[in-house]
Amino acid sequence: MSLKDTKTTNTLLLIIVIPLVFYILKLLSFIFIPLIASMFIALIFLPLMRWFNKRNVPKFISIFVILLIFGVLFKITGELIKLSSKEILAVDDAFLESAKFKITNLVIAAHEFFGIEYIADGGSIFSNFIQADNISENFGTTIDFIRKTLTMTLMTAFFVVLWLAESINFEKLMNNTILKQKYASVKTFMKIENDLIKFIKVKILVSLGTGIGVGLACVFFDINFPIFWGLFTFAINFVQMIGSFISVILLAIFAFVQIDPNSTLFFFVLTITGVQVLFGGILEPIFMGKSFSINIITILVMLMLWGYIWGIPGLIMAIPLTVFIKIILEQNPKTKFAANFLSGKQQ
Repeated sequence: MSLKDTKTTNTLLLIIVIPLVFYILKLLSFIFIPLIASMFIALIFLPLMRWFNKRNVPKFISIFVILLIFGVLFKITGELIKLSSKEILAVDDAFLESAKFKITNLVIAAHEFFGIEYIADGGSIFSNFIQADNISENFGTTIDFIRKTLTMTLMTAFFVVLWLAESINFEKLMNNTILKQKYASVKTFMKIENDLIKFIKVKILVSLGTGIGVGLACVFFDINFPIFWGLFTFAINFVQMIGSFISVILLAIFAFVQIDPNSTLFFFVLTITGVQVLFGGILEPIFMGKSFSINIITILVMLMLWGYIWGIPGLIMAIPLTVFIKIILEQNPKTKFAANFLSGKQQ
């Protein structure tokens, strides 16, 4: 077989294998989502594990301390969710009536804009959400979502323990599968560890700052549910680019429903947009550095790809996965051009 035929065969095999890999990732998402998520979480705690190791602390005690930290974080999150739930449940009837009136006007205006005749059925537009059949269906969907979330959380915690206990050794895994060279695998692992730890830490701090900023803006402008909106902004900010747009748009619509369209509404939208720009557009790129520069088109494509494969978890992990793939591609001269393409560098 000639060199040209071999190259053609390898290209055809690659075309077949790549879609097959993505299909397997989608089919076995219930395993791969907690596995990959746990890897990123374990990376954050690796420096702490090394600190314990230098002081000859038994590994089971180190893992117990980390699990205790997890428990505290979950407890704090649960308390914040309880507070936001109490805020929502304590809303008065006057606000609900005002919301119904303004949303109905928005729906009518949208129908008129698109040239669609609006047909009033004599009831509230909320009636479809409170019918017995819909309540039963939505309750079942909510229970199923909670069940899946708890299962994923427990599996993620289990895999985190395996990563930290080195039952799953990422360095050896790369050495045996991708790089085939011990020195290269150690060097690549250190690069992946340092870059991803930096990325995750910066993303958490930026999202936390954005959530606090939006929550304080809601308090200052007297917008209802500031804790809920702060938590929502913090969580959705992990979806690169798209998350900030969604939080601003949804909060702006909510503010329009609550207050009259005047200068107060304008300055509130301007404030939350400024918070997003400050943390996401200015501080985050500064803290990330040039090593994390990824082409905007690449970000959008990766968000669509991983969002399609894994849904919301895929949207959250899209950029860390892209950083991981870029680092792997940089290690081989034959694939370095692909890494440069991902980062938007000139050849």
